Amino acid sequence: MTDLVWGIYRELAHSPGRETDDAKILAKTAAELTALGLPVALKTPEEALAASEAPPPFVFGMCERLGILERLQAWEDDGTVVVNAPSGVLNTYRDRTVACFERDAVPYPRTVLVPTSGPAAFEGPCWVKRADVHCTEPGDVVFADGDAAVHGALGGLLRRGIERAALQEHVPGDLIKFYGVGEEWFVWFYHRGQEVAGHAFDAASLARAARLAARSLGLDVWGGDAIAAPDGRLVVIDLNAWPSFALYRDEAAARIAAHLHARFTAARAPARRAAAGAER
Repeated sequence: MTDLVWGIYRELAHSPGRETDDAKILAKTAAELTALGLPVALKTPEEALAASEAPPPFVFGMCERLGILERLQAWEDDGTVVVNAPSGVLNTYRDRTVACFERDAVPYPRTVLVPTSGPAAFEGPCWVKRADVHCTEPGDVVFADGDAAVHGALGGLLRRGIERAALQEHVPGDLIKFYGVGEEWFVWFYHRGQEVAGHAFDAASLARAARLAARSLGLDVWGGDAIAAPDGRLVVIDLNAWPSFALYRDEAAARIAAHLHARFTAARAPARRAAAGAER
């Protein structure tokens, strides 16, 4: 019999320096969800792709590569409830994020998409970022203070077979990291490794901007980075699907499990009513 819920780990290549933290938050969430009455089987993306049995009714996962996301999308199309939705995870690819954030007026730095093979210029300092997945190795995100640095960073991506890049405006200020689960839970803290200037900002506005960004991409479990600028402006610079929640693992796992339990049990109710009606 197919397990009721599958949890799918993130690909190791997508967890640079966070392999243990990513695995721990998924396992902790699985334990919390099992304690709530929904037993979980944990799988690697490779195991999920190779599975010959029917897909489970419910899946949650941290996986990000196209092959497993396509499989999850097919399962979702057939009725499996998947969190985060495959479409939401795909929307975290930067070439999709830009369009989503522009559509929904998410406060986001000026960002342009360019081919890595051609000349590109950007007015002012910028960050050169690969246009698909988030940082997986050195060179995926590079600060450039002029055209020569932009061209050098683009050339490095091109040599690795990465065809597109995002040039994103550099916004000076304090770097903030944040985590969220649905509309129910939000927490922020200053990113380590910086000298915090303590620029004043409205924490409620930060929460609203982060939640708007998550809704724009279609994510239930999310995290990202923002800048608090000297003038009080807040901008979201990155949004990720299901981060490691390392500093808040225990609380986050309980919050995520509660959210998943609500989503999954709500989806089970119509099926149970339909089955009861068919038996009459």
